[in-house]
Amino acid sequence: MKWVTREKAKVDRIACPWVISRFVDKDPEFIFVPKEKVLEVAKSEGAIPFDTPGAELFHYEVDGKEYVSFDAVIRKYKLSDPALLEFARIVRGADANIPDVPPESQGLEAAALGFRQISKDDHENMKLQFPFYDAMYAYVKGKMEGKAKLEHSVK
Repeated sequence: MKWVTREKAKVDRIACPWVISRFVDKDPEFIFVPKEKVLEVAKSEGAIPFDTPGAELFHYEVDGKEYVSFDAVIRKYKLSDPALLEFARIVRGADANIPDVPPESQGLEAAALGFRQISKDDHENMKLQFPFYDAMYAYVKGKMEGKAKLEHSVK
């Protein structure tokens, strides 16, 4: 399937392609275009728009709580992996103003900004960040199984 979103991806626009490619579509094609062209390109290319105003797969609220496009993908495709749901909290904390932000969210946002700066385009950005997202997902799974935790040391 084809998927289209806004160019110059940071957190949610990398997290969405990651979850789509790992859990929804085994052979996705991602298209990045200027914000004002997303819905037009979606129509002309038969692509699914995400993380853009007017798209089904976009930020939403439930009971006054903000959710991001990553959450919208999980909801639409009925993904229920507990580690993925916990990882969604980290992505949400990096991309939206939520209470009780997980400590990992700040690192995810910082890494996303750095990857965006060193990437020549959004496709390279995805290529570079996907192993990071794989590692974060593995970390969350390990944390849930009691095998991983953040440790802070003062020197």
